[in-house]
Amino acid sequence: YFRQEKYELAEYHFSRALSINTASSVLHTYLGMVFHANGKSLQALNMLARASAIQPDNPQARFQRANVLMKLDRYQEAQEELERVRDHAPREASVHFLLGKICKRLGKREKALRHFLLALDFDPKDGNLVKAAIDQLELPEEAEEEEEGEEEAEENF
Repeated sequence: YFRQEKYELAEYHFSRALSINTASSVLHTYLGMVFHANGKSLQALNMLARASAIQPDNPQARFQRANVLMKLDRYQEAQEELERVRDHAPREASVHFLLGKICKRLGKREKALRHFLLALDFDPKDGNLVKAAIDQLELPEEAEEEEEGEEEAEENF
């Protein structure tokens, strides 16, 4: 149901599965992702924190937590989560891409460029998306926010 974007049904079924297996960090992670998709960001953060507590080296839970934190404009916390993910998966393009976006928001243009270039090196098939992000490094924040609606569809890099 999650992949079909039927988030209410996905929330129901993941909740039921979690009631059967409360020790599964994967189920906590996916339920957190569903909460986030349903606009329940605080519940998503709570669920993703539980997933990380159960399995501290779960990079997916930390990556999704960083996504939620970024949407809540908590960039510094998102960056810290992503740096922990990067330690576990240093060649993951999506981690570097999101780090680039966060560095841009924090005004660290050179670091953002470095992360975007790493993302391009690690996954050249998504070059157009990364090149567009690099091109937008020089745009002011207001112009970027107008274009961000277009990026929502491309978020799952």
